[in-house]
Amino acid sequence: MTAGRLIVWRHGRTEWNLQDKIQGQADIPLDSVGVEQARAAAARLAALAPTRLFASDLQRAVATAGELATLTGLKIEYDEALREINVDDWAGLTMAELADINPEAAARIRSGEPQRRGTAGETIEEVAVRFSAALSRICEQGTAEDTIVIATHGLAARVGICLFLGIPQANWPAFGGLSNCNWVSLLPGRSGWRIEEWNAGSLPEPVMSDDPQR
Repeated sequence: MTAGRLIVWRHGRTEWNLQDKIQGQADIPLDSVGVEQARAAAARLAALAPTRLFASDLQRAVATAGELATLTGLKIEYDEALREINVDDWAGLTMAELADINPEAAARIRSGEPQRRGTAGETIEEVAVRFSAALSRICEQGTAEDTIVIATHGLAARVGICLFLGIPQANWPAFGGLSNCNWVSLLPGRSGWRIEEWNAGSLPEPVMSDDPQR
């Protein structure tokens, strides 16, 4: 069996987001704006009548999911595999500071070349494998009647979804980052999962065209 819809939801804003700092798995809380973002987005997502709610165990994702849990009564199911990329000792740096400390690594990141984050962190490829596996595990637990919401993190979600959908890595940069508290909606199609909406902040609109994808 598989779920009927997956909503992969980025957490609300943190102070480090505002300061453009690399967060990784540093456990940074939502700021006041992030709390309001999560509350507003949760009200919209509640209209989709979600049936299960998963979250990264980092507090910014936990608090974001908590707003939806309050509205729906759903229990949050935590999964460490939904965490952001591990950046190790780069956490707290801005990209400008990283470029001063390690210009070669910063240049490789900007150009899309493989680069391990920090001394002992993850690569983009490693986090994509971890996150994609979590999506597969979660959706396989569901039924066609389930709408599953997953509160998580921007980079991990972006690359993990791309791998989950079978998109070649060379094309991953074509999928832009997720704004705070925006989400990706995925539906099962004729030949696997497909994107319904990317970086959405409003409820999905029905598709009315000559190109049905069901």
